[in-house]
Amino acid sequence: MPVRRSTGRRSLALLAGCTALVVAVSGAAPAAAAGARDVLPRGDGWASAEGGTTGGAGADAAHTYTVTTWEQLRAALADDPGAPRIIKVRGTLNATAAGCAAFEADGYDFERYLADYDPAVWGYDTPVSGAQEDLRAASATRQAAAIKAYVPADTTIVGVGRNAGIIGGSLQIQGVDNVVVRDLTLESPLDCFPQWDPTDGDKGAWNSEYDSMVVHGSTHVWVDHNTFTDGEHPDSSLPSYYGEIYQQHDGELDIVRGADLVTASWNVFADHDKTLMIGNSDSAGGTDRGKLRVTLHHNVFRDIVERAPRVRFGQVDTYNNHYVVPADGYQYSFGIGLESQLIAQKNAFTLPAGVSAAKILKKWKDAPVTADANYVNGKRVDLIAVHNAEFPEEALRSDAGWTPSLRTRVDDPRKLPKLLAREAGAGKRR
Repeated sequence: MPVRRSTGRRSLALLAGCTALVVAVSGAAPAAAAGARDVLPRGDGWASAEGGTTGGAGADAAHTYTVTTWEQLRAALADDPGAPRIIKVRGTLNATAAGCAAFEADGYDFERYLADYDPAVWGYDTPVSGAQEDLRAASATRQAAAIKAYVPADTTIVGVGRNAGIIGGSLQIQGVDNVVVRDLTLESPLDCFPQWDPTDGDKGAWNSEYDSMVVHGSTHVWVDHNTFTDGEHPDSSLPSYYGEIYQQHDGELDIVRGADLVTASWNVFADHDKTLMIGNSDSAGGTDRGKLRVTLHHNVFRDIVERAPRVRFGQVDTYNNHYVVPADGYQYSFGIGLESQLIAQKNAFTLPAGVSAAKILKKWKDAPVTADANYVNGKRVDLIAVHNAEFPEEALRSDAGWTPSLRTRVDDPRKLPKLLAREAGAGKRR
């Protein structure tokens, strides 16, 4: 199929190897794409501050694309730098359709890797090195180049129709301003080449890369009505080597390295371990202090082990979210990190029998937190009080020291389970 532009003024210079890119006529888009030019409402979280977030709402017809493959998406993102754009995703884009073997460097042999770095041979005192580790790293570099897609400023990416989403890709919102991502089902990238680190903990660990979405040093980002999931590859499906899970997942959403003014609303984060990190290092104060201002509202966190979110440095407002806690493996929801100022208000928690509400908060470093008007299994609970009573050696201080003002809608927490089951996630925008 040839490339079509509604204006006919010029053809798209596709990236090498990309298939044709379909471009929708502005004003003639199907009804399912009616929200492609939506902007973040005034006062809706931190991303509405300091000028607001509009994404690609100002795109002309020549920069309005409909894509049906991963290659087309990357081509649309790279086309005509500097121009506002709307990219409509139709169907499921698979970034790793060719399989892991397509990324393997010549000579890489996983069975040889396992034999070379078996703790019985290598031990636990020294990081792995040598030929197979070098080939693993080279293979990982190939995968990274294939599955990362860099989102430019003034861009809206929106799913249209049924089953719009991305499998195995990593959206990189890096060093730009004014981005909107909506109505996509994002299945976590599966790292084909995790690294064995025998020095990680007492027993060693497999460490993986790639998040479904990374907001890195960017501002004014609105992430709305998406579904983040491990899909067909939950951690329970992953094998174990050296007695440790062969971890092939990293995070679902990371907001790091000086990112600022972000609103994540009406999303579903499901079936994941280390889910949402705001601030990735205690040593990043030089870039993160005074930034990482993030609002999380009307999201569902279902069967999440930890980091929902874990926060360093930022002023983070988490309200009107529903946390459906798993019966097995649960660690915590709110991670209180270095110089964080987390507000957790009017959230709902559904906890199974045997899981204490005291675990909802986790103290990593001493920092104040505001946590009030939260409900656990339909009853109002003082999360700080129950945490401090059960974990007095990790007592938390109350009062984060600021009051959120950027909220457009606040619901009764007791109504959230039904409300968000009906309206949160990809394809549920009204």
